[in-house]
Amino acid sequence: MCPERVFIIAEAGVNHNGSVERAKQMVEAAAKAGADAIKFQTFKAETLVTKNAAKADYQKKTSKANETQFEMLKKLELSHGSHLELIKTCELNKIEFLSAPFDLTTIDLLKKIGISKWKIPSGEITNLPYLRKIAAFGQEIILSTGMADLQEIKAAVLVFTTAGVSLEKISLLHCNTEYPTPMEDVNLKAMETLKSSFPGVGIGYSDHTKGIEIPIAAVALGAGIIEKHFTMDKNLPGPDHSASLLPGELAQMVRSVRNIEKALGNGIKKPSPSEKKNIPIARKSIVAACSIAVGEKFTSENLAVKRPGNGISPMKWDDMIGRCADKKYKKDDLLDA
Repeated sequence: MCPERVFIIAEAGVNHNGSVERAKQMVEAAAKAGADAIKFQTFKAETLVTKNAAKADYQKKTSKANETQFEMLKKLELSHGSHLELIKTCELNKIEFLSAPFDLTTIDLLKKIGISKWKIPSGEITNLPYLRKIAAFGQEIILSTGMADLQEIKAAVLVFTTAGVSLEKISLLHCNTEYPTPMEDVNLKAMETLKSSFPGVGIGYSDHTKGIEIPIAAVALGAGIIEKHFTMDKNLPGPDHSASLLPGELAQMVRSVRNIEKALGNGIKKPSPSEKKNIPIARKSIVAACSIAVGEKFTSENLAVKRPGNGISPMKWDDMIGRCADKKYKKDDLLDA
């Protein structure tokens, strides 16, 4: 998948804090901002982590210090019924519903409710049973590649293609999973490596930096998909709020991406429709530097180059030198062909 129009995913993730009402508000906000899709996370804490699994450093900073990762995630689950409500809200707001499953049982849940496009989070790129199960559907796959090296990505793609998934249905998102990602670790040029290493596969970028400049730069470098976290309130408790965009910032990012799409153009170097009118204004022509009599030879002394540019091009200078004038010219008259 490599669309001409960048596919923008507003990453709600777990920023609903377990509230389906807040999740619905996020759907409405993402649609208003102009995103193409909103993405949630589908998981059961019991099948995702062990009871004693440690939290990431960024999670320790943004959640209760004395709770385990299991306890943190348990509060952020969405029920089967909540998924159905969110899909309906997405339909009403004309925005695509996406959710990333985190285990085999939640793959089943999403398949049951009709998911046809699979967003695979970075942490599952080495989960062979998981990858095989999604690959067996033969549907569109968007794989985030945070924490992975090229060989791990190739192994995951091979799982998909071995199952019969065509390259056109696969997209790889360059990603760094640190929240927020330090600028020196972004490595946008890795998208070029992915593009050259996986011909025919769509390339995009999932962003965890603060602000909107890096996703915009990714589009300029050829990203066909952009994924970006957003929240209704950066001060809410939870692991991802502080590194997320507010709805207004998300809208600004979407507008900027659409502008970059227009600015990239088709790559053909020629005068644009808007600038053609400036050619006679900004370019120059060969003119008489002084009065020239009929039959007088043109020389570098009696010719000059001046605006406007609707006469003989100065690129014809050598052709004009030595020719004889077939009419009288006053100073600054444009020469005739």
